[in-house]
Amino acid sequence: MFLYQLINFFFAASKKEEDSKYDLSLYKRGDLLEVPRTLFTHFGIYLGNNRVAHLIPDILPAISKNKSAIAKMVTNNRLLLGVILKVASVRVDSVADFAYGSEILINHMDKVCSQPVLDGDEVARRAEKLLGSVTYSLLWYNCEHYVMYCRYGMAISYQTYQFCTTVRKIVCSRMTAYLTALCGGGTMLYLGCVTPLMVLPTLLISFTIWMAA
Repeated sequence: MFLYQLINFFFAASKKEEDSKYDLSLYKRGDLLEVPRTLFTHFGIYLGNNRVAHLIPDILPAISKNKSAIAKMVTNNRLLLGVILKVASVRVDSVADFAYGSEILINHMDKVCSQPVLDGDEVARRAEKLLGSVTYSLLWYNCEHYVMYCRYGMAISYQTYQFCTTVRKIVCSRMTAYLTALCGGGTMLYLGCVTPLMVLPTLLISFTIWMAA
């Protein structure tokens, strides 16, 4: 019993220290908060009273009905599995749980987006209206799409655009065209089946990549 109370004491103390890391007076209702999380930047909308609405992938609601466990801070493992299975929700967490120990940028996207910022109460109202389970898509509907719609009225994702641009540069390059032709030719020689049915697709794919580069 004493050990249980001791563990709870240390947990509560560490939680209080984590919460005190963030000065809540810096945030206003409707602010767009931004933190680095795993491979991408994570976004949320501040609702006031130490509450942040954010869209986050989470595998736990798909495999458990334990509401208290689901309500706990989403770990990186839960997040990554949620991304793979396209399971997510728009939920409300404390600033500390949302930030996951990272530094928070406030309204940084105002400098990037050319659209005018909506009124703070309208931003928060939109964020609250969308609470609940959603189908997640890394490219078409992620946390950035959510906050951009709430704050600027347009669901776009700059980091997704940058990701797609980078992938395009890698895939649609002359080096990729060379490698595709070499791999296709090498495979045909290894299998001993150099036929028009095999040669034409290899040439067509390589030529398409070459022209797109």
